[in-house]
Amino acid sequence: MKLSGRATVSFSIDPALARLITQRFPAAQSAGSFFPLSGLTGQTGKVAVGELTLLARHQSKAAPIPGVDRRREYHILRRLAGSGLAPAVYGYADAWLLLGWQPGEALRSEEFARQLAPLAASVAALHQQPPSGYRLSLLRLLQQYWLLSTPERRHHGWLRAIQKLKRQGEPKPLRLALLHMDIHAGNVIRHRDCLRLIDWEYASDGDVALELAAIVAGNALDAEQQQRLTISYARLQHLDPATLAQQMRRWQPWLSLLMACWYELRWQQSQEQTFYALAARAWQRVLSD
Repeated sequence: MKLSGRATVSFSIDPALARLITQRFPAAQSAGSFFPLSGLTGQTGKVAVGELTLLARHQSKAAPIPGVDRRREYHILRRLAGSGLAPAVYGYADAWLLLGWQPGEALRSEEFARQLAPLAASVAALHQQPPSGYRLSLLRLLQQYWLLSTPERRHHGWLRAIQKLKRQGEPKPLRLALLHMDIHAGNVIRHRDCLRLIDWEYASDGDVALELAAIVAGNALDAEQQQRLTISYARLQHLDPATLAQQMRRWQPWLSLLMACWYELRWQQSQEQTFYALAARAWQRVLSD
């Protein structure tokens, strides 16, 4: 869900978004120009209003993704205002979320592992913020993916995996905090030697070990890289690294199934072969556990 994609062709602005922009920026002569960004969840675009650059994100009804809620995203980003951790938020109306554009460049995949220490510092700073009040339930999320999937694509292995996790129950949080839950190279922006996180649509409250485990799984970190991330984070949060690593392992089967469900639904919605291949590999990992 990378927000640094190219946008070169301007489209007309949705009337609801135009109203939101003119309400928040009454001095602007017009609602500006809308440049769609591809490869993202829902309708998202860069908006130029005079000399100001904004980001507009829409809640898609045609292709819903479990866990994505622009209203929740708006309230969480408002709570983070002034923290330096998230982009400025200007408003929410009619399923449109209006944000400030984060300047800088997204990390390249090969750079991500070299930035684990500063990334751990950014994640620790986020986890030190007050919880948002929006609690994440992975079991409910997984069940929503099952219900949204087309019946012909549901299989017994998928159902068995959900039922197994339901019997186990979600791990008791090591420490409850506000999580980003989508930290990968494309969502980490380097600006003036600082790292900033973008794309907060999955943010909610959960176990800090779940966030760390998601970073490992979502970026395919090897054992040495995982250890560096865990130790750096544990030192900043005054946690025992071994205890943190053990809790991260408890979340791994949950994340494996979540990733398979996400790729599966994105393939069903888009019919893009990339998602089909990713879903196939993810299901293979889930069913081999």
